[in-house]
Amino acid sequence: MPETAAARALRPVDEAALARVLRRQRAAAEPPWLHGEVAQRMGDRLGVIRKQPARVLDWWAATGASRELLAGTYPKAELVAVEPEARAAAPAPWWSPRRWGGAPAPAAVAEHALEPGGAELVWANMMLHACADPQAVMARWHRALAVDGFLMFSTLGPGTLERLTAIYREQGWGQPFAPFVDMHDLGDMLVEAGFADPVMDQQTITLTWNDAGAAIAELRTLGGNVGASRHPGLRTPRWRQRLEAALAADAAPGGRPALAFEVVFGHAFRPPPRPRVAPQTAVPLEDLRTMVRAGRRPSS
Repeated sequence: MPETAAARALRPVDEAALARVLRRQRAAAEPPWLHGEVAQRMGDRLGVIRKQPARVLDWWAATGASRELLAGTYPKAELVAVEPEARAAAPAPWWSPRRWGGAPAPAAVAEHALEPGGAELVWANMMLHACADPQAVMARWHRALAVDGFLMFSTLGPGTLERLTAIYREQGWGQPFAPFVDMHDLGDMLVEAGFADPVMDQQTITLTWNDAGAAIAELRTLGGNVGASRHPGLRTPRWRQRLEAALAADAAPGGRPALAFEVVFGHAFRPPPRPRVAPQTAVPLEDLRTMVRAGRRPSS
């Protein structure tokens, strides 16, 4: 039996390590700088959406760095922050830049509590690569969208941090992070999840730093090694010195370490359900209601 895109894309991660990384990221004073840069680039693609959404779901808003952009683009829309946990997102500390200026914080809703088909736009910036099962996340996006609703997302692709991977290989350290999903597999997964007309593209963003220590500090804000085959114990100061030396030795002109990130962008929409009609056909009640609201009948 041929392997499906979903099976190919299940990522070998340490679930406990992943949970710790996500808690640390959500507790940070502000999202990573790269997330904000990618949000702006994804915002440049919003012109493909002609319909003004009445309800926008900002998926994993706490780390998506997208609140001001979405509020400014859709000032009349209801903006909902969607978080993975049942509890509402905790308010930012008094010293956090997120408390001062900008758009007010939207209401927070847990993923499992979302109304099916209740939104016209799902926006998911830089969160899919932090999930062990991307196919399951796409199914939740599909369920949350109304018919003809639109999905826009971004995630890291397998071309990310290739130089860091090479350094780990040269030093015999294994893999520095869990593998990322290929852009073409993500497009196949969207179709399997029920989306239509997926469009995928990618950009490479290269970051530079004053020194290797600054590079390592920023990499930590972007996540951590949650791969199932990661080093089981704590790293030593000597290990960090070797990593810094390797990054410095490969510095860009001017002596600044540089690392590249492949950012994958995708968009698609939710079409009306089209069940196959047989002599006896069972149509889920929710799909039937959706087709009636859309003024369509099951195709024969």
